[in-house]
Formats: sequence, structure tokens, C-alpha cells
Amino acid sequence: MATKKTAKTTTVKAAAPKAAPAKKAAAPKAAKKPAAKAPETEDLPLDVPEKPAAKAPAKKTPAKAPAAKKPAAPKATRVTFRVRAEVGSKVFLAGSFNDWNPTAKAMADKDGTGEFTCTLSLPKGRYEYKFVINGTWCADPECKDWVGNDMNTINSVIVVD
Repeated sequence: MATKKTAKTTTVKAAAPKAAPAKKAAAPKAAKKPAAKAPETEDLPLDVPEKPAAKAPAKKTPAKAPAAKKPAAPKATRVTFRVRAEVGSKVFLAGSFNDWNPTAKAMADKDGTGEFTCTLSLPKGRYEYKFVINGTWCADPECKDWVGNDMNTINSVIVVD
């Protein structure tokens, strides 16, 4: 059988069957069948098998990589703010930790004694703050660390370690 190979095609040609020489009376042999002509393949790489490949196993979905760990949130410290005001007052805490929003953090007088408190969880840092009592901005009278501000008043300062 002769084979002709090229870069793009593989052609297999069957050899012509040879005539069997006359023999003395012998048991008849099974006649050779001429080789079937293999189908021609075009534009296939040389390493592609002529028979179809066995059914490929179902593709497995690659396991998802474990999610990257989120950076740990900075440790926060619970800080309680206290101020005395008239019973029934509306008291809020504003500062650099809430963009100076005068109504973002309401303070409560839980015992009805005029001592208003609120607790925040703050990461390490330096914060300026004021109390807003019935609409009036007030520095913390108990705070020993104050700084001047752009309004020509003072802000109370707390440092969280």
C-alpha cells in the first residue's frame, strides 16, 4: 500500500490486487478482498486521527478560587461622648467622623437627668467634634484638647489609640 503525505492532506491509495499464480489442487484459500479506499482528508493537521475520537468526558467546571481575603477593617474603639443639657433638649453629635452633619448622630438622655450620651466605634485617629444642643453648636466643656476652626470658634479634639 502506498501513502502520499503532504502538509495539508493525507491520501491512502490501495494497491491493485495481484493475480494469484496457478497452483496445484490445493485447498481453496479465502480470497483477499481489495483494500477499501480510505476517505481523503483535506486541510487537517497530520496528527489528527482518521477515526473519530471517543466521546470526550463532560467538561468539568474549574473550581472557583477561594475569594481573596478582604483586608481587615481597622480595629475600632468604642468611644462614648457625654454632655449635660436641659432635660428635653434636642442634642446631636457632629464632627470630622460624620462630615460635620448636625443631625447625623442623635444623643439620648436615657435616665431623664439631663446627661446625654452616644457611643461610636471609631478607628485609630484624631477627630474634631462639637455638640449641637437645640440648634446651637457647643464645644465639649469637659474636653481638655481644643483647636481653632475656620468659623473663629473652637472644636473639641479626641485622639483614638
